[in-house]
Amino acid sequence: MSCPVGVYDSGYGGLTVLRQLRKTLPELDYLYLGDSGRAPYGGRDVDTILDFSEQCVERLFAEGCRAILVACHTVSCVALRHLQHRYGSAERRILGVTIPAAEAAVQRTRGHIGFVGTARTVASHTFRTEVRKLSDSVQITEVAAPLLAPIVEEGWEDTEIARLAVQRYLAKFDGVDTLVLGCTHYPLLERAFNELTPPEVNVLNPAPEVAERFRAWRERHPGFAPVGTGSLRVLSSGDVTRFATHGARFLGEALPAVEHIAEQNGRLALCPEGSEPTGQVVR
Repeated sequence: MSCPVGVYDSGYGGLTVLRQLRKTLPELDYLYLGDSGRAPYGGRDVDTILDFSEQCVERLFAEGCRAILVACHTVSCVALRHLQHRYGSAERRILGVTIPAAEAAVQRTRGHIGFVGTARTVASHTFRTEVRKLSDSVQITEVAAPLLAPIVEEGWEDTEIARLAVQRYLAKFDGVDTLVLGCTHYPLLERAFNELTPPEVNVLNPAPEVAERFRAWRERHPGFAPVGTGSLRVLSSGDVTRFATHGARFLGEALPAVEHIAEQNGRLALCPEGSEPTGQVVR
């Protein structure tokens, strides 16, 4: 896998985007990096998100990626421009999920878009900004839902707890006709959102739109993502066994052997199996 497409998320959620990418472009090779050991990002300060995202894209570039899709709404809303300015070049590109989500929402709305995401994503107002570039007449309501991603991380998306949480957050919207799921964890709650929103509200999971727009982008820039064998590698900064178990729920299929990465001297490095020390450690 000499030139895979890099897909980066703070944890498991980006696997829902990867799932759509592999359906749309199954002939490509992919390298997924889930920074689950430091997740969630949604409640972290901006500087920490910038630091973590720099380390993650640097790791993906070091693994041979030329195109990276930031499949995390928090990073895409807060750090994408920084990453593009710092690392983008004639040889390397970094794309996000916010603009495809905004474009899809504007195309579907009848005048009032709702957006639900993490606290940091909503506080950035990046989604609002991108919608305003497309239409200055659309009304936008943004709601932070900090409990939803942890509920999905625990595997509780089909429980009454999840339904109650979704219901409480939906109560903060009034009159929206299109509701954007602005966190890549939320597609696992899509059934709850669909059942609890009025029938006239269109619940929008941006992942298929992101995949379709990446397909169109690749047609214009094929050299950044050449045809491969459809292979997949997965890196995680968290517990690899847990990541493989929970990640299968997001990807819709079993993951390959998950490789562990960890921060070493300010960089994310591959950690071979068995290299993690046990017991008391003194430096």
